[in-house]
Amino acid sequence: MNTALWIATGLLAAVSLTGGITKTLVPREKLAGIKGGEWTGHASAGFVRTIGVLELLAAVGLTLPAVLDIAPFMVPVTAICWILLMVGAAIIHIRLGQFALVTVNGAYVALAAFIAWGRL
Repeated sequence: MNTALWIATGLLAAVSLTGGITKTLVPREKLAGIKGGEWTGHASAGFVRTIGVLELLAAVGLTLPAVLDIAPFMVPVTAICWILLMVGAAIIHIRLGQFALVTVNGAYVALAAFIAWGRL
């Protein structure tokens, strides 16, 4: 079980790190031109960067507390916060008619729910 939780955590942390770096460093106008990033054209640059920073913090919060054994309760807390972030993302994708991306958000929610359940 612990191995499965670490695999799920690693996958979700990689997704979070990739998304966070992209949203933090890539200009909003360029993101708006990428498939799946159209929502950034409707949001301010500050909002997009804030989401990116939250995703970077999620990558840290999913891994470091357990690896360092310092406040490991933060792993399920971070996973629950990730669920909330993905629900918000799904709402945006539904509004834009991007239903394939809603499915991806659902998969991320399932991974995060598994991590939260397993670590609680």
